[in-house]
Amino acid sequence: MPRPEVLDRIKEAEREADEIVAEAEEEAEEIVAQAREEADEIREQAREGADAEAEERVEDAREEVEEERERILAEGREERETLEAQAREQKEAVVEYVVSQFEEAVHAQT
Repeated sequence: MPRPEVLDRIKEAEREADEIVAEAEEEAEEIVAQAREEADEIREQAREGADAEAEERVEDAREEVEEERERILAEGREERETLEAQAREQKEAVVEYVVSQFEEAVHAQT
């Protein structure tokens, strides 16, 4: 094979190699760009998942607080009713005591 033909074939092979390298670099850039997009999507999904989980925890905490509030209010109502009942039971005895003290004071003055 004559030298000019060999030189032409070498140049053609180099052009083909350059094209292959350029295509590979372009494909690599596309793969990297796609990987970045996928990573962004994964981060966004993770953030949304974390936000949803945090919101769920807040809602659970609110429910627990409301349940505790209702329990405390119920205990307070029961205690109030008990105290009112005790006061009603002692009312007559207190009235009798006050009347007797008053009578003693009146008799002491006479």
